[in-house]
Amino acid sequence: MPLAFNTWSALLNNFVIEVGGFDGAKIGWLHTVREIPGFLAIGVIVLLMFMREQVLALVALAMLGAATAVTAWFPSLGGILMITMLSSIGFHYYETVNQSLQLQWIKKERAPQMLGWLMAAASTATFVVYCVIWLGWEALGLDYNRVYLVSGGLTVAIALYCMLAFPQFESPHPQRKEFVLRKRYWLYYALQFMSGARRQIFVVFAGFMMVEHFGFAVHEVTALFLINLVINILCAPLLGRLVGHWGERRVLLIEYLGLAIVFFCYGGIYWFGWGVVLAAVLYVVDHVLFAMALALKTYFQKIADPSDIAPTAAVAFTINHIAAVFLPAALGYLWLVSPGAVFGAAALMALVSFGLALLVPRRPAPGNETVFSRYQPAPAPAE
Repeated sequence: MPLAFNTWSALLNNFVIEVGGFDGAKIGWLHTVREIPGFLAIGVIVLLMFMREQVLALVALAMLGAATAVTAWFPSLGGILMITMLSSIGFHYYETVNQSLQLQWIKKERAPQMLGWLMAAASTATFVVYCVIWLGWEALGLDYNRVYLVSGGLTVAIALYCMLAFPQFESPHPQRKEFVLRKRYWLYYALQFMSGARRQIFVVFAGFMMVEHFGFAVHEVTALFLINLVINILCAPLLGRLVGHWGERRVLLIEYLGLAIVFFCYGGIYWFGWGVVLAAVLYVVDHVLFAMALALKTYFQKIADPSDIAPTAAVAFTINHIAAVFLPAALGYLWLVSPGAVFGAAALMALVSFGLALLVPRRPAPGNETVFSRYQPAPAPAE
């Protein structure tokens, strides 16, 4: 997944500006279209009636790779929107099932650290891709078509290999095949909604700012991504261990307060004329803080009925993308008037998330989903 999706992301802003002539409004519409399949991720529940989660994940991954491979063949607005929709279906359906299988297959006591190692592995794969783009874009005369073809084609090949080489793994708990929306998960749903709204602003406009406002070229954007990846490779396992040591509540509070400060500083780039060095530093810090979101996964794993994980992953992915369907397009028009206000809105959303995180209990468990829960789990045994 990182091979195809992060190659697409690294080249996207330069591709749509240089080839498609996009402005803030068009990039907003592009990301609105990209998020529609995420909003419809609840359809995974229907597909699971006909195929196993593992099979669906690999089919979706192959679809993502195929769409990425031919991205440069469709340089018009309509073509880019069409191919983005197809790749997004593959990405969002793969990620929905991926998150579900992670929480089913990994034991609770190992989940924080294991999720950190998975993030580090994904970052390492992406690091290799970015190194090739950064070092070879000018030296080897690479272009959008060749890079997209190679990364997408390799993703399809890997998906096909995994279909043939690996057995069908059994889940320890049979999963419900119907829509699941439980009142006791309300805080998890609310945090997912705010996470989706806030993250869209970063994904859509932070990288776009580096290209439009500061004039970053492809190799410069990729170099910035490389710095992020090196830090994530080193930090992700440590963040997993931090969640296990501090607990989900404290880690989420740090993440959301840090993001509020970062987004306010992004706005300051436009309001006060702060420079490119600060923008690059904020971009890196932003990625580290977003990596702390693994605490939201383990929070749900601790409060959930084991048989609810697959259907709730689909519901949560849909909730995560409710705001993502309309925010990029709406804020794209605001961007034309006041880019700083877009980041100001993200800072306010991060503060709302901080308020919600205060409701996460110190020891989440079934029956102890929020600080308002009457049931309190027994104290952990002394080590």
